[in-house]
Amino acid sequence: MAVERLQRRLAAILSADVVGYSRLMGLDEAGTLSRLNTLRRELVDPAIAAHSGRIVKLMGDGALVEFASAVDAVTCAIEIQRQLREHDASGSEADPIRFRIGINVGDIIIEGDDILGDGVNIAARIEGIAEPGGIAISEDAWRQVQGKMAANFIDAGEQSLKNIARPVRVYRLDLAPKAKALSEASRPILAPPDKPSVAVLAFNNMSGNMSGDPEQEYFSDGISEDIITDLSKLSELHVIARNSSFTYKGKPVDVQQVGRDLGVRYVLEGSVRKAGNRVRVTGQLIDALSGAVRPPPNRPNPRSSLRLTRREQTEVGLKRC
Repeated sequence: MAVERLQRRLAAILSADVVGYSRLMGLDEAGTLSRLNTLRRELVDPAIAAHSGRIVKLMGDGALVEFASAVDAVTCAIEIQRQLREHDASGSEADPIRFRIGINVGDIIIEGDDILGDGVNIAARIEGIAEPGGIAISEDAWRQVQGKMAANFIDAGEQSLKNIARPVRVYRLDLAPKAKALSEASRPILAPPDKPSVAVLAFNNMSGNMSGDPEQEYFSDGISEDIITDLSKLSELHVIARNSSFTYKGKPVDVQQVGRDLGVRYVLEGSVRKAGNRVRVTGQLIDALSGAVRPPPNRPNPRSSLRLTRREQTEVGLKRC
């Protein structure tokens, strides 16, 4: 007798439910249902459709949604929570409806219009530990979206989830960045990647500060850009783009905050002083976790050091870290 083969596919699963649904229903059953249906019709369903999601099923206070892309799933979740916050801010409801959202990427079983399996179960369990009005995602989902969207991922560590055999590392999304400058810059805020990561800040133009010569500023920026370009050619390094690291130019810098904002382990900062045909470039590599300056690489003899490029010297310093 032939055994029917299960249909499987990889998918991003979004699980959502209403915070304190039973309490809200106890206070005002008809009103709660009316408000929830309005939110679904006007905010939630359009956001899901806009990001190519498929509503698998609605479960009273919750929903299960399938996406082909983790980026689409997380972007949709952020859009839903953002619109709900704006709706709450503009309304006069004393007890607004809020959602928890959990997202996982995993293998699912197809059964008609329904989906089953461990991938679905993990999404539902992660949703259960998300903060009210918040979003939590699995490590598998985080790997798919890191570096592809502007969102601040906070590592919540490994979590023991009900009826899930192995612990699952969970990341929470900070939907309200504290630093105003970050939202203005609209740059990605990522957790540190697995390989060494570095942000090269705009070098301080010491000669320009005194002379007011714009050409000196151009020269100083060029030094920083050359370092970024050279380092980005190294496949073993993750280097933050100029547009992100240069947003700190001319501002007081907290290196540890820069590391958190840009998701890097190391920050390279320095200065350029140019007088006539003489140029002096100084720099220091800082551990963004501790704020400590990393020691320079073993210094070769003066003659051989002249043959090292900026890229080579910085590469040596990073490899020592």
